[in-house]
Amino acid sequence: MKAVAVSGLRVRAGRREIITDLSCAAEQGDFLAVIGPNGAGKTTLLKVMAGLISPASGELRVLGRPLAAYSRRQLAATVALVTQQLNPDFPFTVEETVLMGRAPHLGLLERERRHDFDIARQAMAFTQVDHLAARRLDQLSGGERQRVMIARAICQQPRIMLLDEPTAALDPAHQLAIMQLLHRLLKAEGMTVIMVSHDLNLAAMFAGRVLLIKEGRGLAIGPPEEILTPDYLRQAYGCSMYVDRHPLGGTVRVSLVAENDHSLCKAVSTPVD
Repeated sequence: MKAVAVSGLRVRAGRREIITDLSCAAEQGDFLAVIGPNGAGKTTLLKVMAGLISPASGELRVLGRPLAAYSRRQLAATVALVTQQLNPDFPFTVEETVLMGRAPHLGLLERERRHDFDIARQAMAFTQVDHLAARRLDQLSGGERQRVMIARAICQQPRIMLLDEPTAALDPAHQLAIMQLLHRLLKAEGMTVIMVSHDLNLAAMFAGRVLLIKEGRGLAIGPPEEILTPDYLRQAYGCSMYVDRHPLGGTVRVSLVAENDHSLCKAVSTPVD
């Protein structure tokens, strides 16, 4: 049974079609990176998977069930979304923010019980923000806030986690920490992770599969070494990129190529072994 299966998806905003006949799937326990240029429809795809946007047509199944078969509460207990927009200005503490993830599991006006606090503490410990529990969000760095939002998503106890550019605006050390955290989620919790990213090299290092989209259409889906090729990347981004293997670890590595650098432009057509 697939964690998420999308077939013939179409999404419109007014007269504009944002996603056109897109089909893709993520297996349970997958780490799927969704890549593509600005305006390709990546964030829209996540919002459809999270039930925040209704498609014009097509089918979307979550754990074998049509998305429409889920109530809002059931879907929130199954799928967690971590967005780019983090507002650090509201005066909640880290613990209060993480506890918000328990909302799908509580009845109307029901308060958190010891069990919920235990789950929140475990989520904070897993993301290494437990020492910040009493701090307000506006007192944290960008990397710390991002870990708190992931802890809140973990607190939902979802089967599927959707993340929209979770490493954007972070320095390399914090980017690596977030990606390693997501990788641990797959291993420790068996969670399915679907992540939108503009960082092709992070996608190559951590994702098991990559979905490349352009103008709302899927160009290709598969392992990073099959998708991150000069031909596919030029189709999607319209510029030359040099693709080789990183000397440490052997993962696919992508580098931008200036169009007037003829020596490298000749190399971009070399296939990755």
